[in-house]
Amino acid sequence: MVHFHLAQFLDAEQTAQINGWLGDVEVVSDYSWNLSDTKVLHIRSNERDLILKTGGEGSHHISRELQAHRRHTDSLISHGLAARMLFHNEELRLMVLEYLTGTLCVGTRHEFSPDIYHQAGAALKLFHQQAEHLDQHYESRLTEKIRHLLSTEHRISFGQCQQMERILGAQDPKGVLLVPTHGDWQPRNWLVEDGRMRVIDFGRFEFRPAASDFARLASQQFKGRPALESAFVQGYGEDPRQEPQWSIMLLREAIGTAIWAYQVGDVEFEAQGHQMIHEALARFE
Repeated sequence: MVHFHLAQFLDAEQTAQINGWLGDVEVVSDYSWNLSDTKVLHIRSNERDLILKTGGEGSHHISRELQAHRRHTDSLISHGLAARMLFHNEELRLMVLEYLTGTLCVGTRHEFSPDIYHQAGAALKLFHQQAEHLDQHYESRLTEKIRHLLSTEHRISFGQCQQMERILGAQDPKGVLLVPTHGDWQPRNWLVEDGRMRVIDFGRFEFRPAASDFARLASQQFKGRPALESAFVQGYGEDPRQEPQWSIMLLREAIGTAIWAYQVGDVEFEAQGHQMIHEALARFE
């Protein structure tokens, strides 16, 4: 068995803080995706399994996850659907969470189980319904952010960029209702044990329109599988996707996916982003 040490993943100050919280710690597994400087470690202390998360100085994921766990995960935790945060130090970009048992849904038979999607829809509704506020400038801010992304380095064709600029430029931003959103609600962030679904990883937490948490599924698992989409919407209790905002949302999601994946070197995800752009643009023809 390979043995890891905290010092392989953390600096001296971070290691001292973890030891101060937990005493001696064994690193069981490294669950990091290695596409960013965020680290996700399965650790063990006094025979108790835990999750340790940390990120680099330029990472926003830890601060977003801290925000989610400090204020917006209680409704999920109370239903046994998310892990509780036990320790955190925002300055050192550290957090320790309960360890949830189960298997990642993606790549298993559960990834295409209508029952899991019904549970996922119901869990998402619990998360969304905690708070809401109207933001008159959200759409215009996000459009400017996406237009800036298009000005950075990427492999989107010039013709598609022109078409997308026209679509974004013609948008008439209106006030939108924002709710707490996960930002990556999909099977790779769902654990399943004994037929029960739970959610992990709030590193993309932000207040957004509720429909935004449908976007990843719409571009992946919902395609060609109406039973999954129907089960998810039934679990959620309503369908928040409304045109024309939904088509604009899918376009922004596609652009962000293709450019982020290119910048971190994820060729497969970049290809998915380009397919998403093709499909999103087709909605405007």
